[in-house]
Amino acid sequence: MFKKILIANRGEIACRVIRSAREMGIATVAVYSDADAQALHVQMADEAVHIGPPPAALSYLDINKILAAIQQTGAEAVHPGYGFLSENSAFATALAEAGIVFIGPPVKAIEVMGDKIQSKLFAQKAGVNVIPGYTAEVADAKDAARISGEIGYPVMIKASAGGGGKGMRIAFNEAEVDQSFESSRSEARTSFGDDRIFIEKYIEQPRHIEIQVLADSFGNVIHLNERECSIQRRNQKVVEEAPSAFVDADMRATMGAQAVALAKAVDYTSAGTVEFIVDKDHNFYFLEMNTRLQVEHPVTELITGVDLVQQMIRVAAGEKLLLAQEDIGISGWAIESRLYAEDPYRGFLPSTGRLVYYRPPREGLARGVTVRNDTGVYEGGEISVHYDPMIAKLCVHAPDRISATNAMSYALDSFTIEGIGHNIPFLGALMRHERWRSGDISTNFIAEEYADGFHNAEPDAEEAIRLAMVAAHMSRVLSDRRRHISGQMRESDFSFADSRVVDIGGKRLQIGIEFISPGQWTVSCEGCKTPYMLKSDWRPGDLLWNGRIDGEKIAVQLRRLPGGFCLSHGGLRVEARVYNAFEAQMAALMPVKAAADMSKYLLCPMPGLVVSIAVEAGHEVKAGQVLSVIEAMKMENVLKAERDAVVAKINVSPGDNLSVDEVILEFE
Repeated sequence: MFKKILIANRGEIACRVIRSAREMGIATVAVYSDADAQALHVQMADEAVHIGPPPAALSYLDINKILAAIQQTGAEAVHPGYGFLSENSAFATALAEAGIVFIGPPVKAIEVMGDKIQSKLFAQKAGVNVIPGYTAEVADAKDAARISGEIGYPVMIKASAGGGGKGMRIAFNEAEVDQSFESSRSEARTSFGDDRIFIEKYIEQPRHIEIQVLADSFGNVIHLNERECSIQRRNQKVVEEAPSAFVDADMRATMGAQAVALAKAVDYTSAGTVEFIVDKDHNFYFLEMNTRLQVEHPVTELITGVDLVQQMIRVAAGEKLLLAQEDIGISGWAIESRLYAEDPYRGFLPSTGRLVYYRPPREGLARGVTVRNDTGVYEGGEISVHYDPMIAKLCVHAPDRISATNAMSYALDSFTIEGIGHNIPFLGALMRHERWRSGDISTNFIAEEYADGFHNAEPDAEEAIRLAMVAAHMSRVLSDRRRHISGQMRESDFSFADSRVVDIGGKRLQIGIEFISPGQWTVSCEGCKTPYMLKSDWRPGDLLWNGRIDGEKIAVQLRRLPGGFCLSHGGLRVEARVYNAFEAQMAALMPVKAAADMSKYLLCPMPGLVVSIAVEAGHEVKAGQVLSVIEAMKMENVLKAERDAVVAKINVSPGDNLSVDEVILEFE
């Protein structure tokens, strides 16, 4: 077994590898750029080596710098994590030439499976179902239009060297092919240094289901069941689960057998994933093979009890798999939510900055539910513009899918993040969505259910009552605290009213609250037949309200406001103002200040680089027309006109770095 390994990565996956290596008694070496000098993976590792400036091309993607770090520290093997150099055959070759073990598959497997065109042809020869399409390289937009017409619309235009949703576009007609082809090629060139494009039939209402495989160098290959990864936005996975509610035992066995056959055909070793697209009739087609550890591997670990990172290390060290196919079962249900630094209320645009508060829910097993949070950040740390916007991967494991969904909903409500925009509200809403809860999902789910973006919903009557009770309870606790501060109020001379008026989302509710014993209160609401029993140990200063209302466990994130609170729960965000009777009368007389009209400006929605400006002053633009492209966090964001207008002034140029809400152009 190795004594020391180097992790050629950063963030949560570097931390994840360090944890497993530490359990095996293996010393670890981290590498870091200038931007990551204070990163969590640097703090966790036994040693750390600086490898360059923030741009990945000058640090994490620089093979020579990684090799120098290996030589400097005496590491015997390298775990690449995912992304960066994890599927780079030149890196694996360079390690082999230097006598360093690559904790991953052979170079041949990386090369064959890393090319989407060649991998598809290889899979077809291995007897794996493949999607109809044109697997040769597409020369230009004209060629793309011809091929797309022959395949039949809709088609998927994909980068051959792609991954993570980059360089992928769907086209429903010839006009969309022209724009999508150039956009895919540009993004592929920027992301992978390879602008080759191929085209295949787009499966409508598809599910994305993948099979985890594990192989040693002695010819033993097993699969560890499937993961459902259909909840995606812009081809980027958002929520994953294992197993899949759509897959029965026979389908699982057939998909698993094809995945194993493909792994054997390419002489695969280590952990890998064979991804399939599945149509509504349960037909499945090979999509690609990821020759690395997947981001969503924790859900497989949770239902099988297998530590995939440790297995990768053992296989790389020359050990045989001690697991046979019959040893792999399915225990319970696991769900993973990817927490991203992006603002769901602004079209999921990237958000950067400092984590003023970062308080994840408590990890571990309690009452049949396991909570796991894989992360590479900490409170006070910074989300950088240079890398992927992932904050954490929040995972839960429970006996069944509904239990896991409820556990995830509560865990998300219990996760406090302040300082940056994040997608917890969206994830919370998704867990409560009827289609998710019923299992009626596809990769189009977000596009269909949130076609106009994610917007804050109004709480229903029952939810409004619960949140009003939470606000009234906190107001009462704060009042009691003021009463007992020395010199503030004398208990014998002053008492607080037992009722409050709570204005929540424009609705006013009369809430009565009566102290019973420490942590226990009776709460009533005007119009409710019977009082509620409220239990909570919330204290002033806590950022999270945890408790039970009539036995139902509830977690609510809060932020103090003048006269009330901003409450976040279950994907809802509401302002709750708490008044006594006289204050409520006065508040009703206060004028409402209208927000400034910004409809004549195109504002930069996130910090980013201006890639292009598609219009000029004086141009008449139509709704939906492209105005500008902004690059942020390795993704190109296309800004389009929301209505017909005339461009009055252009304020920026390609190459400019912009901050949030900086004016890009003005309309007449």
